[in-house]
Amino acid sequence: MSPFVFNTTKSIQFGAGSLSRLGELALGTMGNRVFLVTDAGMVATGIVDQALTHLKAAGVEVTLFSDVQADPPEAVIQTAADMAREAGVEGVIGLGGGSSLDVAKLVALLAVGKEELKSVYGVGNAKGPRLPLILVPTTSGTGSEVTPISIVTTGSSEKMGVVSPVLLPDIALLDPELTYGLPAHVTAATGIDAMVHAIEAYASASANNNPLSRTLATQALELMGPALLRAVQNGQDADARADMLLGSMLAGQAFANSPVAAVHALAYPLGGHFHIPHGLSNALVLPHVLRFNAVTAHHAYVDLAPHLFPDLASLEGQERVAAFCDRLAALSADCGLPQTLRDMKITEDWLPKLASDAMNQTRLLVNNPRPVTEADALAIYTAAF
Repeated sequence: MSPFVFNTTKSIQFGAGSLSRLGELALGTMGNRVFLVTDAGMVATGIVDQALTHLKAAGVEVTLFSDVQADPPEAVIQTAADMAREAGVEGVIGLGGGSSLDVAKLVALLAVGKEELKSVYGVGNAKGPRLPLILVPTTSGTGSEVTPISIVTTGSSEKMGVVSPVLLPDIALLDPELTYGLPAHVTAATGIDAMVHAIEAYASASANNNPLSRTLATQALELMGPALLRAVQNGQDADARADMLLGSMLAGQAFANSPVAAVHALAYPLGGHFHIPHGLSNALVLPHVLRFNAVTAHHAYVDLAPHLFPDLASLEGQERVAAFCDRLAALSADCGLPQTLRDMKITEDWLPKLASDAMNQTRLLVNNPRPVTEADALAIYTAAF
């Protein structure tokens, strides 16, 4: 067996209603002056008010930052970090979707004042220290609460990653009740995103692809496969919501250690240029990347398919792989997601630019089980068009 490293969040606390413990956890982890990172949409749901109530009941003083944007730009992160530093906070809480959690990670790092954002892009460049950090996800998709990764939009459209174990939080607090009010289209897109994390982690060409990540990936798919459509159709389905949140977290642990690849690399330009939500960007290219990869990832996809779609166990070899790709596309459609780039008002003349930009995602493409050239990327976008 090849050597590997597996890192994850120190404490994972899961359970319906567990947001009520946020005050005591914050007090015990970081003291009584905290910085809460979220977005305006979360404030409108009332969940932020719940969190503030629990924190204040425990005697915790809160500085609130609610200006997180989807695909957060550098300026938002820097503003939040400066605000946290000036407030003299003792810890950071991220509450919301992946963007809020990613911003909270970087605020905890940058507010200490030892490192600058421009110096920590890439793998292993963030050294710390950071402030104590608690992350509370409200979607079942990114798995950011257990990943050492923050994604930042630089310039007008390009995305850069900060990847370091320093960004792993002290506590991930997972409360399925926080996901009950998610709109169906958000449930669908974030759910497909989590499935992509598991699939790409399992088939990753990374030297750190490891037995723990592969086991977590299969367990994640077994949980999410039967649950996603149920959660889309009935957001109050407690079992489906719990399975999706846990499955998303397991998939996050998997890809945090066995990194994702070409699906994400080709999704990022769609988000950068057209502001398509990340999960939907993944869903649009997923079946086409899998069909491209099937030449070299055949055995991985044969292994994975029955974990997500148990009835595919009756098929063998290439027939199973083809059915796996088709069923993932059908699941996306059944969940009501757009199926083509045309559906997103992207014109064909954009495809070469998208392919060119995808080549900049070398951090991800290096993990793909089949090498991707710019011509390959263009062919995949064309198939998705």
